[in-house]
Amino acid sequence: MDDFVRIVEVGPRDGLQNEAQPVATADKIELIRQLSLTGLRTIEATSFVSPRWVPQLADAAEVYTGIERRPGIDYPVLVPNEQGYDRARAVGVQEVAVFTAASETFNRTNTNAGIDESLARFAPILARAKADGVKVRGYVSTVLGCPYQGEVAVSEVVRVARALHDMGCYEISLGDTIGVGTPRKARAMLNAVASELPMAALAVHFHDTYGQALANIDACLEEGVRVVDSAVSGAGGCPYAKGASGNVASEDVVYMLHGIGMRTGIDLPALAATGRWLAARLGRETGSKTGRALAAT
Repeated sequence: MDDFVRIVEVGPRDGLQNEAQPVATADKIELIRQLSLTGLRTIEATSFVSPRWVPQLADAAEVYTGIERRPGIDYPVLVPNEQGYDRARAVGVQEVAVFTAASETFNRTNTNAGIDESLARFAPILARAKADGVKVRGYVSTVLGCPYQGEVAVSEVVRVARALHDMGCYEISLGDTIGVGTPRKARAMLNAVASELPMAALAVHFHDTYGQALANIDACLEEGVRVVDSAVSGAGGCPYAKGASGNVASEDVVYMLHGIGMRTGIDLPALAATGRWLAARLGRETGSKTGRALAAT
């Protein structure tokens, strides 16, 4: 089995979108510049969502046009609808992501649409992207639990993931949005989806609310997943779960992967330095234990 794991760095988008204080456009561009020098192959740059809903990312066009897009690195952006797709394409975006949930309640609360309505909304985006030669990634959130309805049926996770894949998403990221998953549940969920879709088309996205993210990732690696979403410095809290610590830190994921003999192509000290830089810009200590340990040596 291939021992290379591709890290999808979501810090510039998912990590920053919930920051209460505005993050300067120049700092977002600098963050992506530093990340681009670490060996990462995929860096999610921003989201072309309505500024009314996510003010922190109102500068999406400025960020995307301001970054130096280096060869061999993909810089996808999130788009919620055709308007977002139009804005992304206007600045030359070559890969987009669409997002929905496995929880009907979560989806209606956060997008004002049911799951099937969201999927219908994506259909013209996928059709246009195919015609434009644009890659599309799909996100499925709340795959292991919902802050509103609690348990989420695995059958719904499978249904939504399969629908996105059938529509043309080349990769489906399975997200434990509030970080309630444990390794056995994560493994079972992944295998259920993999029974319908190729494992090579799946990624995992864990939040670390209860300290289970690395254990969940390891369990999924054992089942064959080879794409992991994470955010440098553990940036990004979950607004729907009190005390949620947000995304698992990229530095901690890379340290674990290297420790179990997996390859990432990532310069861990450089990644950790970027995490400490970001934490300083945000006025806090890095959320990565690995980052703190390396700083102390």
